[in-house]
Amino acid sequence: MLAEDFIAIKRSSWEELTRLLNRASNGLAGLSADELQTLGRLYRQTTSDLAVARRDFPNHPVNDYLNGLVGRGHSEVYRDKSARARQFIAFFTTTFPQVFRATWGYTLAAFLMFFIPALVCFVIAYRTPDAVAAFLPNFEDVLSDIKSEREWWKQINDSGRTASASFIMTNNIRVAFLAFAGGVLLGTLSLFVLAQNGILLGSIAGAAQQFDFADNLWGFVAAHGVIELSVIFIAGGAGLQLGWSILRPGLYTRRAALVIATNRAFQLLLGCVPLLVIAGTIEGFISPSELPLAVKLTVSLASGILLYSYLLLVGREQRTENNRR
Repeated sequence: MLAEDFIAIKRSSWEELTRLLNRASNGLAGLSADELQTLGRLYRQTTSDLAVARRDFPNHPVNDYLNGLVGRGHSEVYRDKSARARQFIAFFTTTFPQVFRATWGYTLAAFLMFFIPALVCFVIAYRTPDAVAAFLPNFEDVLSDIKSEREWWKQINDSGRTASASFIMTNNIRVAFLAFAGGVLLGTLSLFVLAQNGILLGSIAGAAQQFDFADNLWGFVAAHGVIELSVIFIAGGAGLQLGWSILRPGLYTRRAALVIATNRAFQLLLGCVPLLVIAGTIEGFISPSELPLAVKLTVSLASGILLYSYLLLVGREQRTENNRR
């Protein structure tokens, strides 16, 4: 049997299980006796389907879909007082880094959509800074600050660092959410948000380089930049997944492809939330401080090593064990 035939035969039962799990999200007490019986039957059947898929189609994306569905079913059927805590720990020690690795191509595409406009605008702003104002509103004010060597980011702490960190976290989450939500419009808004942020950073960096202000700029950006930009790329990649699942569903129906992509995208977005809190804290307390540039670069390097060691290495043992079963 081909994977497409297997999916076509089983899809209706998987969708019915998903519907029941959505209804039971606040507890099984909300389900009728018949629905509870159906939930148990479909959960056992889907567990069996997952075993078959792992055996017959080990590299097919249906495994990820069924693994997530069975995980949801297990958490509802066997829920206890400590289940939520175990789910939380399992998500960050296994699920999130595994989903990141499985969808790294979309994150790379988001990075390129940011980096290429940033590089082009860096060159333009470095050679002719005034030309940037033609396509970037209010850039004259930024350019004036750079020429006068005014470090405007130090105003972040005018209202106190705790309040500033809270504001920055909220703003970072907003940008990440926009990059993610843009996937609903076939990924076009995601691409726009990524390109817009790339144009802004590249233009400012190019002008700063032209007017010998680069050390000041990178002294502010470096400490939090690795984590913050990585989150934007991950969120943007999640948005691109949604758009791509609609445009090119592959062997799935568009509905099934969108369900799989949405599940992965939400997992990525959820995993980014604590990273944004960390980036906002660094940006509020360390980035605008008077600490030496070397210290901020050390924070940048250390945060980058820790972040990508986590994303690329954590959860591999669990994945290997699951594949052997």
